[in-house]
Amino acid sequence: MSNDYGKTPEAVSGLTHLQYEVTQQDATEPPFRNAYWNNHDDGIYVDVVSGEPLFSSTDKFDSGTGWPSFTKPIDPDAVTTRTDRKLWMARTEARSASADSHLGHVFDDGPRAEGGLRYCMNSAALRFIPAGSLEEEGYGRYSALFAHPTTDTPATSDTAEEQS
Repeated sequence: MSNDYGKTPEAVSGLTHLQYEVTQQDATEPPFRNAYWNNHDDGIYVDVVSGEPLFSSTDKFDSGTGWPSFTKPIDPDAVTTRTDRKLWMARTEARSASADSHLGHVFDDGPRAEGGLRYCMNSAALRFIPAGSLEEEGYGRYSALFAHPTTDTPATSDTAEEQS
């Protein structure tokens, strides 16, 4: 897979009805009835249109909202934001940088220790790549995010705290 991510007519025509409505028409899927709101597996989330890496499970948290939520993008340049005034208030819309897919919204009620942001995304805008499939799917450069220390290495106080 190349790093040349973008939107193609073929990719758009392959979207499901819901994926099209969300990514191309700025719709929102129902909470708690979407693919990734409760996914706890290790891996990355990519733009369903372009394949651009967007988020890592290492930055995912349970926001209680019914949508997958992240503290930050996998790369700061992968997600762009703009003001959305479609409802009765101004919100910060999140879009994929390469394909301009609507992803969801960013709120300032995320975990304070992680910067305070909540990237509240639509599962329909994402495709999950499990950590064990990163190499074969062309995302091997992200494998290090999920490398676990070997059992030959004694646990340090930092490692023990992380595992608790």
